[in-house]
Amino acid sequence: MNLGVLYVVGSPIGNLGDFSHRAVEILSSVDLIAAEDTRTTSVLLKKYSISKKCISYHERNENMKYGKLIDFLRLGHDIALISDAGTPCISDPGYRLINAARKNDIEVISIPGASSITAALSISGLPTDHFYFEGFLPKKKGRQTRLEFLSSMDCSVIIFESPHRIIKTLNDISLRFGNRVVSVCREITKIYEENYFGYIGQVLDVMGRNKLKGEFVLIVAKEGYSID
Repeated sequence: MNLGVLYVVGSPIGNLGDFSHRAVEILSSVDLIAAEDTRTTSVLLKKYSISKKCISYHERNENMKYGKLIDFLRLGHDIALISDAGTPCISDPGYRLINAARKNDIEVISIPGASSITAALSISGLPTDHFYFEGFLPKKKGRQTRLEFLSSMDCSVIIFESPHRIIKTLNDISLRFGNRVVSVCREITKIYEENYFGYIGQVLDVMGRNKLKGEFVLIVAKEGYSID
């Protein structure tokens, strides 16, 4: 019996128009869609007139469900794995399923899509020849250790942050890194997209006056980088 194929599908990070023709074709052809949030994915499926069975697959149920999905793939059925925004496994669930698929000789194919990492980096105005992706910082335990490590990186550093912690994170970076140059993207590709650029003290001054909502991608320049 032929094994099924696991497709890892990149989804839009905000603007639903940033979805490829190939992604639409794959979601329309698979036997099952495993989605981080079926409610979010249903909006995308409706826009592109895709009618397929969709189940939830997120960090809280991944341990329980990935084995069943592997069994489904072993029976010859194709599955598309999709997250709320961006690519599965990049600060999103999916690692266990993909790891298990590899161990079972199941083909895994990437269907690339929008990326907040490269999108934010491309418009940051900061050096892009070398960069380090941190993702979300620890909220408490291990936070200062990570900040100390990141402060020594000789490249641009990319950090994800929520609206509730972005000011705290910028203040923590200012204390640990010094007054570095930063680029802060808010709600990238969405209707209220904004970008803050400059020395961290300047950016904090401007952002501190605004009511902050949405998701943030923060990029910190390496030590010694100047815009003067």
